[in-house]
Amino acid sequence: MASFIFQRAGWSLQITRTSKNFAVTFSTALPRRSRHRTIASEAADGLRSSRDDTVRRRTLYHGLEKDFRSTRAYQAQQARAATTAAAPAPSVRPPPPTSDRSARSANEVVGADDLTAGLSDKPVQLDEHARQVDWARSFHGLSTEAFSKEAAEALLAPIEFDDIEVKPDGIVYLPEIKYRRILNKAFGPGAWGLAPRGETIVTTKAVTREYALVALGRLVSIARGEQDYFSPEGIPTAVEGCKSNALMRCCKDLGVASELWDPRWIRKFIADQAKEVWVEHQVTQKRKKIWMRKDDQIRYPFKVSSASSPAAPRPSSSSRY
Repeated sequence: MASFIFQRAGWSLQITRTSKNFAVTFSTALPRRSRHRTIASEAADGLRSSRDDTVRRRTLYHGLEKDFRSTRAYQAQQARAATTAAAPAPSVRPPPPTSDRSARSANEVVGADDLTAGLSDKPVQLDEHARQVDWARSFHGLSTEAFSKEAAEALLAPIEFDDIEVKPDGIVYLPEIKYRRILNKAFGPGAWGLAPRGETIVTTKAVTREYALVALGRLVSIARGEQDYFSPEGIPTAVEGCKSNALMRCCKDLGVASELWDPRWIRKFIADQAKEVWVEHQVTQKRKKIWMRKDDQIRYPFKVSSASSPAAPRPSSSSRY
């Protein structure tokens, strides 16, 4: 018979072994626990050596200690759960009501950063059975017959030199208002118009939109206008300039001001009616060479520069549009 006793503060462990039996007695002074625990095991019958017997005793001892520690953890968990249940739940305030006006303002601010999708001015789509022509999609009257002789003479009349302007970079052009005057002369005010064929597309630097020129109830031409701008405040002006640019391009199909797309005619006009002069900016004092009509005068903020400089390259013989 062999007996082993382990004592600590508050508990004791006694292990007794005989040739046939194996007994363990555990005593503790902690509450809610049985004072004595006796575990009988018949697994010791298979032990063949003292080494195996020692390993089995250690394994059994650690299992009891694990169970005891688990009990303490369980008690601590129950105490925490009781404390959590007693504490009042935090109150959650509902989000403040949002008015429709503030919601719309937020959407407008988000959409103002990106206008590449358009200005939401898509043309109205008419029903297929409507009597009115849907100029946003229709090609009604295109090339059905020629215009009258009087209208053709007004459209194909040579442009006068006094109507042509020269840009500082040497490009010659006809102001947009002159195209409108020619159309009014050929068809009469109210007998022609521009019909949009899509939404206005606004990029980071330019505005573009497709238009159709309609005259006497017939589709004449389709062109896409464009206009640059430098700040968001200039978008409305750029939209109007885009429309005028589309009108000028549509008028090419009617032969209006066709000389401005003739390179030889442009070179002759530059030689006869234009000149290049050196000017100086009155504020920055910078000098550069510009083109202008011979009968025009230099305007503020430039003035004529008397200093001579190398000759500037001659302007291109092609129109910008």
